[in-house]
Order: sequence, then structure tokens, then C-alpha cells
Amino acid sequence: MACSELAQISEFSRKEKEMNRNNERRELSIKGKKTFITLNQGLATLAFFGVGVNLVLFLTRVLGQNNADAANNVSKWTGTVYIFSLVGAFLSDSYWGRYKTCAIFQVIFVIGLVSLSLSSYLFLIKPKGCGDEETKCGSHSGFEIALFYLSIYLVALGNGGYQPNIATFGADQFDENDLKEGHSKVAFFSYFYLALNLGSLFSNTILGYFEDEGMWALGFWVSSGSALAALVLFLAGTTRYRHFKPSGNPLSRFSQVLVAATKKCNIDMPLDADSLFDVDRNDSSINGNRKILHTNEFKFLDKAAYISTRDIDDQKKGIYTPWRLCPVTQVEEVKCILRLLPIWLCTIIYSVVFTQMASLFVEQGAAMKVIVLNFRIPPASMSSFDILSVALFIFLYRRILDPLVSRLRKKSSRGLTELQRMGIGLIIAILAMVSAGIVECYRLKYANKDCIHSEGSSSLSIFWQVPQYAFIGASEVFMYVGQLEFFNAQTPDGLKSFGSALCMTSISLGNYVSSLLVTMVMKISTEDHMPGWIPGNLNKGHLDRFYFLLAGLTTIDLVVYIACARWYKCIKLEGKGDENDDERGSFNKV
Repeated sequence: MACSELAQISEFSRKEKEMNRNNERRELSIKGKKTFITLNQGLATLAFFGVGVNLVLFLTRVLGQNNADAANNVSKWTGTVYIFSLVGAFLSDSYWGRYKTCAIFQVIFVIGLVSLSLSSYLFLIKPKGCGDEETKCGSHSGFEIALFYLSIYLVALGNGGYQPNIATFGADQFDENDLKEGHSKVAFFSYFYLALNLGSLFSNTILGYFEDEGMWALGFWVSSGSALAALVLFLAGTTRYRHFKPSGNPLSRFSQVLVAATKKCNIDMPLDADSLFDVDRNDSSINGNRKILHTNEFKFLDKAAYISTRDIDDQKKGIYTPWRLCPVTQVEEVKCILRLLPIWLCTIIYSVVFTQMASLFVEQGAAMKVIVLNFRIPPASMSSFDILSVALFIFLYRRILDPLVSRLRKKSSRGLTELQRMGIGLIIAILAMVSAGIVECYRLKYANKDCIHSEGSSSLSIFWQVPQYAFIGASEVFMYVGQLEFFNAQTPDGLKSFGSALCMTSISLGNYVSSLLVTMVMKISTEDHMPGWIPGNLNKGHLDRFYFLLAGLTTIDLVVYIACARWYKCIKLEGKGDENDDERGSFNKV
């Protein structure tokens, strides 16, 4: 008997050790994959911002564009980057899968950067050393300009198609059904965004300095090397990654629901949702994705899942027509996207505020005192304070604010919900615009109005811009990290890349709206031969009024956002109906 008990204890101990070893191997595997993806993101971001952060100065100094045109062109280019995210998300969710999509678009990204480096070195930087604050570049032919725009839009295509998929691909490496991995997945988005910002820190400081001094080709070649290193690193982890099959074309699934519901528009629906058509999880029509439970919003769409007498007759004959009858999960996919749209639309104005860092903040900084202790501070490098702010507030939120809120809440261990954090981000964005407007008022007060150009014409130090950059950084932690988590959690399994693309498309439309606002403001403010709010010489304009206008628009947007967030109902997945999951999409829970 004693020997039998010892054998059982030994066997139990052996199994426990084996289980611990398996857990350790799994944790190491997850950490390894997370390291590959976050480093890849950091290097790719370094490459992208090596071009983007000083593009407005490249357009003015090398290509000879004025401030307003350069700001508009940067906004359009940046907007196009994020429009391409929809292309990448569609191909990923529908046909290629996230791994293949990431690899292909990173190759395009590298090709675009190499082309930009070559065209700048061979054609655009003429005479050699031009493009700094003092030396002007010569004129360029139509072919040279066309080659430049082709290159930067290849960069836009490559980076845009890659970005939404790498975030979702990283989230795929965590099993939501495992408690530890579920918590690690939430933390992943913060570290992913931190890697993004650390990559841009190098671009904004080191590369920004070299480019500001006229060494544009060197900066672009460094970006090309960084993008190539990111691609090699991503491919090196291929055997470790967890892969998911694409779910098919979502446009056809959405169209089927709309057509089927329209065909049955005159049918009176029963109150009992159990009578609606549904399929097993393993059915090919939902590709093994988790089923979505029925909700009561957008009841018109439920008619697509209503089983009519004609549908019953077709079933008896072994006929199934998805353009007449759709399962509940497919109907709920459409509902999920419709519920997300008002929240997504409210993030566009925030992106208008965010995009000022790459355009008007840089132009404002260039018009301030940039010499400190005989060292010239590149205006674009001031965005490093935004990055430092992001790093600081990620730490403060994860280590202090989130645990504190969790203890204060009565019914749940969760901290602030994603929607609440996005609302806080909007509030901080308002403070950023007010701060930028006040700084501009004082910059104008201490500016030399007799200067024929505004660069360096004010005695106000460029470091007075630090608060507005810090506010933007703090707002990003609440808005963009919250957005990444929110859209990843609230989109159906077959549309995860589309959820990440929504975040990027918000930035895209923000850039286009910013460009539209600048154009409208200049058209209205230049009437009666006035110089306008944003002229070539900022000393003759009123950039402060534009900042205060953005603060007012963001305040209105915040009010609308609160109404939309209070209305929002979160996705209900089969097997995930607990209270914590309901709170993910809640704005009201305290």
C-alpha cells in the first residue's frame, strides 16, 4: 500500500513538473514572438518616420513649396498611408492571411524607401549639400518630381498595408481563453505602441538632425536599412508564429445580409429570436470563427435570418441560398460594424489634432528661437517630447492609474474601459490645442515683424512647445492605445485586421480633414487681400486662431462622442458573456 501511494505521488510529481515545463516553454515562446513583433514594429516605424517627420521641410527647402502647400501635401500623403491600410486589411481578412500580407507589404515598403533614397541622391539634392536652412536647391524636371512622388507613395502603400495587420497579427499570438495570455494580450497593445514611439524617437532626434542639416540622402538610406532589418527580423520568426486562415471576402457576406433583409422587408418578424436561422461553429459559412450571439439593435437586419416558408421549401429540396437566408452570426457581423461606425467617426477630429505635429507644429517651431547653447534644435525633433510623454504615461497608466481605478470600482477588477480612455484622450487633446494657441500668441508677441521670412524670427524659445507635445503624447496613450484594444476586441473574428484598419483610417481622414480645414481657412482669411491665418511668413498670420478653432471643434466632438459611447453595446461572443466582457464596450460602468 505504501509503495502504491509513493508511486502515485511520484507520478503526480512527474506530471506536475512536465506541466510546469510546458508552461515555461509556452511563456518563452510567447515572449519570443512578442519580441520579434515589437522589434519589427520599432524598426519599421523608425524607417517610416525617417521620411515622414521632416517631409514638410523637404517639400519647402528641396522642392521649393510654400508652407500651406507643403502642409497640405504632407496631410494628403499621410492620409493616403492610412487609406492603404484598408487595402491591406481587406487582403488579409479575405485572401492572404495576416502573415503573408505583412511580408508582401514590407517588401513594397523597402522598395519605396530605396527608390526615394536613390532619387534624392541622384536628382533632387542638387547642388550637393542643399536643402538645409540656408542653401536652396535648384529647379527639378517633371520626371524627377514624378519619381519622388512615386517613391513616397510606394512608401505609403507598403507601410499602410502592413500596419493594421502587424498589430492584429501580434494579438493573434495570445490565446484569449487563457487567463494569463488574455492579460498579456491587453498589455501587448501598450508595449506595441511604445515600440512604435521609440522607433520614431530615433527618427525625430538623430535622423531629424541630419536631415535638418541638409543630409537628406543619408537619412533616407538609414530608413531603408532599418526597413530591411525589420523585414528580415519578421521573416526570422516565421516558424514560431501562430497562423490563422483568412475568412473570405467580407463584402460579399455584408451584401448577402443587406440583400436578404431587403427581400424580406414586408415580413412581420416574430418576437422569439430562437426561431432565427443559425449554424454550428464548424460550419463552413462562418469558417470556424466564434459565433456571435443575437442582439436587439438594427432589427431590420434580423429579417435576413428569418426562415420563411420559401426557405423551408428550399431546405427540403437541399437548396441553400445565402442571398435569401443568412445565419445569425453573419447578421451580427454587420450589426457590429454598424455599431462601431459612430465611435469611429468621432475619432476623426482627434486625428486632425494629432496630425498637426507633423506639419504646423514643425512650422511653428521653425519660427521660434531654435539656437540653444550654440546648438541648433531641429524643429521636427521636438516631437521626441511627444514620444517621451507616451512612454511616461503608458507606465503611469499601467502601473498606477489602472490598478488604482480597479480598486476603486465596486463590481469589477477592470480599470477604465476602452471607451472611457478614448474620452479622456479627447479632453487632453483639447488642452494640447489650447496650449499650442497660447504659445503662438506669445511667439507673435516676441517676433521680429520686419523679417522677410518667419524662420527663427521670434525670441521665444522653441522649448515652449514642450507642453503641447506632451499633451498630445498623453492623449495618444488614452486614445490610440484604447482604440487599438477597442476595435480589436469589438470586431468579429473574421474582421480583426479591418478593426485595426479603422484606427488607421481615422488618422487618414483626420489628415484629409486637416488639409480641407487649412484650405478653407486660407480661402476665407485671405479675402480683402489679407495675408490669412497661415501665410508663408507666420509673423503676418494668426496660427493661434487655427489652434483655437481646433480646440472648439474637438470640444463639440467630445460631446457627440459621449452620446455615442453611452449608446454603444458591446459584441457578445459565444462562451464570453461574463460581466467583464460586457464592460469592455461600456462607457457608463463605474
